[in-house]
Amino acid sequence: MVTTIKKPQTLSLEEFLALPETQPSSEYANGIITQKVMPKGKHSIIQVELASAINQQTKPKKSAYALTELRCSFAGRSIVADIAVIRWQNLPLDSDGEISNQFSDPPDWIIEILSPDQSPLLVIEKILFCLAHGSEIGWLIDPATKSVMIFQNGSTQIYFAETDSPQPLPVLTDLENWQITASDIFAWLRV
Repeated sequence: MVTTIKKPQTLSLEEFLALPETQPSSEYANGIITQKVMPKGKHSIIQVELASAINQQTKPKKSAYALTELRCSFAGRSIVADIAVIRWQNLPLDSDGEISNQFSDPPDWIIEILSPDQSPLLVIEKILFCLAHGSEIGWLIDPATKSVMIFQNGSTQIYFAETDSPQPLPVLTDLENWQITASDIFAWLRV
């Protein structure tokens, strides 16, 4: 279930960002604050393992970085992606040359993992918003159906672990030589 908190007056993005962080994180769109659903076991395992697998491919080449629960505020919204993959050249740096705490662009690749009480439509809308503002690719991973929905170049494809296991999933352009299947992702659930 998603909890929506409406304020008597419309908050600006700046006012929202000045509020204390919540647990789980809250997101902002059109003056409305929506709190994310607390992740469960399957969500957490997929999130950790997938971010790690992506970073094993991207960090040595300094091509991209997969960050979990990263707040990105852009185009009047503030989202918290389950996994945000940012191309290395797009990583914001502070004045000390360290990674910035503020990300003001959409992730190059947004990955969302559906939780049992979460609305797929709201998550899909978030992915489509990111794509409309510069993300190259979006994934929606659904542990209940063992499927991965891919949003890219105006099209949508669905891959099921049971039937599409040998077919590699589309990934960020910089990772074309890396292959991962829906079956690979859901195999992490068997510990």
